[in-house]
Amino acid sequence: MPDSTVNTKIPDEMAGQRLDAALAEMFPDYSRNRLKQWILQGQVLVNGQQVKPREKLLGNEALEITFESVEQDSTCEAEDIDLNVIYEDDSLIIINKPAGFVVHPAAGNYSGTLQNALLHYDSRLEEVPRAGIVHRIDKDTTGLLVIARNLISHRYLVKQLQERDMHREYQAVVHGVMTGGGIVDQPIGRHPRERIRMAVRENGKPSVTHYRVIKRFREHTHIHVKLDTGRTHQIRVHMQFIRHPIVGDPVYSGRQRLPPQASASLIQTLRQFKRQALHAFQLSLTHPDSKQEMSWQAPLPDDFSHLVSELDDDFERHADQNV
Repeated sequence: MPDSTVNTKIPDEMAGQRLDAALAEMFPDYSRNRLKQWILQGQVLVNGQQVKPREKLLGNEALEITFESVEQDSTCEAEDIDLNVIYEDDSLIIINKPAGFVVHPAAGNYSGTLQNALLHYDSRLEEVPRAGIVHRIDKDTTGLLVIARNLISHRYLVKQLQERDMHREYQAVVHGVMTGGGIVDQPIGRHPRERIRMAVRENGKPSVTHYRVIKRFREHTHIHVKLDTGRTHQIRVHMQFIRHPIVGDPVYSGRQRLPPQASASLIQTLRQFKRQALHAFQLSLTHPDSKQEMSWQAPLPDDFSHLVSELDDDFERHADQNV
């Protein structure tokens, strides 16, 4: 039996794409093969009509898609791993993810992931794609994630994310002293030579990052970041693009930069900070059932707080030079 039906519109920017390709982008939690199967079975209607997977789209068509329950990847098994749950109800769970915790199983990480932990935490999540994980953050980025507890909530939250109605806000420490806030509106795609990296590319996907200054230090800046889009490594790539890479980023930061005459304590803190100083501190969304606006915050993790404190102490220690 089908689990749920969603009615939405094909985004204008997908004009010219094949239907199966567009659906793969709109519903990334399902494989392209599964979506194609649903098209062929008549579970996808465009303007009320059954069409073929290769049908070219004009944009703004009415889309009706009937989803079925999806079995979890057989390689992902339930594991008893502690989770920092800051909120939960019958529809969703809000997790504060620590550094070093992989979200989804992948090559080299088939166990010990958030998805493994969720399957143990609530066995009903076996019926939801990727154990209900709606969006992801990188392994060494900390902070808030929302988990959908059932298929209806999953559809609703994924739609919010796609329509940019779910708001994710971050804090970061970057190299260099920013003169003020701004917007980075640059497309992001896979790096042409290094496949583990992303890069600003003309043929990449539209990507928009807003940032503002929280505090300037002598050689670094503590910033607030808000996303309009959610591309892989988006904040990390955009900060590198404007020449303010994130402190500790092993992929995009490059050589560590030390303030002149820095204390031994600050030098040690900067050199030992081996992950990107990036924290998803606030998450806001509309609840799938009550339709009320809800928001959560997660305090900065200890290593991030210590980094900011050391930079602040360094700034005050050289206050006479900061004029």
